[in-house]
Amino acid sequence: MKNLDTGTEHLIAKIENNVGYLIMNRPEARNAMSSEMNGALQEKIAKFELDEEVRCVVLTGAGNAFCAGGDVKGMNAKNKGDSEKDTIDKAIHRQRDNQRGTSGKLYKMPKPTIASLPGAAAGAGLSYALSCDLRIMSSTAFMTTAFAKVGFSGDYGGTYFMSQLIGSAKARELYFLSDRVSAEEALSLGLTNWVVDADNLEAKTKEIAEQLATGPSVAYRYMKENLNRAMNGDVDECLDLEATHHVHCGQTTDHKNAVKAFVEKQQPKFSGK
Repeated sequence: MKNLDTGTEHLIAKIENNVGYLIMNRPEARNAMSSEMNGALQEKIAKFELDEEVRCVVLTGAGNAFCAGGDVKGMNAKNKGDSEKDTIDKAIHRQRDNQRGTSGKLYKMPKPTIASLPGAAAGAGLSYALSCDLRIMSSTAFMTTAFAKVGFSGDYGGTYFMSQLIGSAKARELYFLSDRVSAEEALSLGLTNWVVDADNLEAKTKEIAEQLATGPSVAYRYMKENLNRAMNGDVDECLDLEATHHVHCGQTTDHKNAVKAFVEKQQPKFSGK
C-alpha cells in the first residue's frame, strides 16, 4: 500500500493493488465538503487519471457516511459573517472549475470509477456518487438530493447523472421532494449496482475494484467513452466510434493474449497494453 500526501486531513488518498482510493475524511460532519477537501479531490483525481499504476479509482467516505454534500453549518456561519465575499462571477468560475475537476472528471476519466457508500450520500455528495461508473451501498446507507430543503437547485452534475440513470420524471420527483431513497429502493431504481451488509462493504468494494484493476484497461477506456457518448450521441456516430475502438482493441497485447488464453482454456492476464 502507498499512502499519498493530500495536503489536508479532509482527504485520504492511497494506492493498493493498482486501485486508487480517495477517502473523504470529515466523519464528525458526515464528510461534508470543505474547500480543502474539494481542492485536494480535484488534484488527486487528476493525478490518478494519468498515473499508470492506478487502473481503477474508488471514492468513499470515512466513518458512517459517504458525503453529506455542502457544509450547511459552514454556509450559515459565512452568511452571518462580515467578511468580504467574492463577486458572483468569481464564485461561478471557481465552482465550475472544481465541478469539472471532480465529478466531471470521475465521469469522463478513461478508467473505471466506483463509489462505495457506507452511509448517507446527500446533495453534492450524491452527485459525487452518481458521477462514478458503479456504486456499492451498505444496506444502512441512503441517498437524498436534499437541495430543495436548503433552497438550492443542485450542483456537481447530479441532475445530469440521475436523469441519465433513471429518467427525467423520477429524477424530477427526487429533486423536487428531496425524499430519502433507501439502499433497496436505490437498487430497484438503478441508482446503485450492489447492496451489501455494512460489515461486507469494504470487502465487496475491494473485490470489484481489484477485478477491474486486473482487467483490460485499454478496452475499459474505450468502453467508457462509447457508453458516455451513447447517452446523447447520434446512432451512426456511436456505431462509428464503436468500430474504431473495437479495431484498436484488436491490436492490443491484452486482446491477443486473452484470445490465446481462451483457446487454451486458461485465465487471461491483462497488462494494460
